[in-house]
Amino acid sequence: MKIAYIAAGAGEMYCGMCIRDSALAAALIAAGHEVTLLPTYTPLHTDDRDVSDSRLFFGGINVYLQQKSAVFRHTPWLVDRLLNWPKLVRWAAKVNTKTDPELLGSLTASMLAGEDGRLRKELAKLVEALKTTIQPDLVQLSTVLLVGAARQIKAELDVPVLVGLQGEDIFLDGLPDAHRDQCLALLSERAADADGFLSISTYYAKVAAKRYGIDRERIIAVPSGINLEGYTAAPPPPEVFTVGFLARICPEKGLHVLVEAVQLLRRSAEGRRCRLLVAGWLAPQERDYLDEVRAKVAEYGFEHDFEFVGTVDRAEKIRFLQRLTVFSVPTVYRDPRGLCVLEALAAGVPAVQPRHGVFPELMSATGGVLLVNPDDPADLAAGLARFMDEPELRYELSEKGSKAVREHFSADAMAKATLDAYRRYVDDG
Repeated sequence: MKIAYIAAGAGEMYCGMCIRDSALAAALIAAGHEVTLLPTYTPLHTDDRDVSDSRLFFGGINVYLQQKSAVFRHTPWLVDRLLNWPKLVRWAAKVNTKTDPELLGSLTASMLAGEDGRLRKELAKLVEALKTTIQPDLVQLSTVLLVGAARQIKAELDVPVLVGLQGEDIFLDGLPDAHRDQCLALLSERAADADGFLSISTYYAKVAAKRYGIDRERIIAVPSGINLEGYTAAPPPPEVFTVGFLARICPEKGLHVLVEAVQLLRRSAEGRRCRLLVAGWLAPQERDYLDEVRAKVAEYGFEHDFEFVGTVDRAEKIRFLQRLTVFSVPTVYRDPRGLCVLEALAAGVPAVQPRHGVFPELMSATGGVLLVNPDDPADLAAGLARFMDEPELRYELSEKGSKAVREHFSADAMAKATLDAYRRYVDDG
């Protein structure tokens, strides 16, 4: 099967969506399918092998200029190509880390408006490449925020267009009210142009159906999977009880909740030592948040048992996870993906997670997750304490979780489920 997979880049950030899309494309290629992974906005930033195409569509610089000025909506494509130079786009993404919410809202609306929006020239370039050089049997848009492209793609190529559902409501809720309402209206209208939808979880399929007005029968849940290369049998737990956090450093991920929980755990630990290790991408605008977290750690007196290691690549991530007794990212929002939990379980580390979002689904599917009340440091501390007091519980959940991830949440399993979904729309012979 020839597949054009159009994914959204996230600048310099290690993004769960980019990691998932890249792992899926690589697994589909390994299974013998012809996949062209086309990045939009910025080049994809993954901690695994990059299988994306060198071309960039809807490049961030071009999108910005065309949204702001009519002049750039009529510049020659050669000029646009120069502005899409990957090194230039990466540099721009690195130095321009703060985005005006008003501009972000208007850009999103333009993307969703497709051929009727200000970015129609960029859409034409994408459609031309699909039509003349790629000629796919099927087009997959990685996120519903790209659904504005579906109508023109179908009109020009006459192939099925499927759209991913990957937790976009979190982004939309962060837009100014007027832009959010406009984008939701456009999204609901343009959703009719897609042949079907693939959701990252059953939980999010229900959320998206209600939020975007999509018939639930049109949505197929394809759970995320991870590349298991490098994940070996779980090492023995460290001598010092070690809690780990691996996620983007921001309030939404709940690091401050975990700090409070670790402090409560240390109080009840009867002299037993407890450490907190933290890794993850830190945007410049979140440095004050991390400073607040560090200040709270110092106030509680365990700065010598707190370590922030920053951004980690794939090998460093696996080594980080192998240093842990238990894992927790107590998200304040309802996380629809839970990719970090799958990574922890693959390393043989059980997780304590809030009882919302995708986590109950992962608990049922893997047996490696202990659920606690959301945004409740005391209940989170009690959950962590169970692993301190009951070593056999850690062993049990570690074994169950690691086995389940290898059987059901590998990149190969994700690719197989995705192909099963694709074959509903394409006769693969």
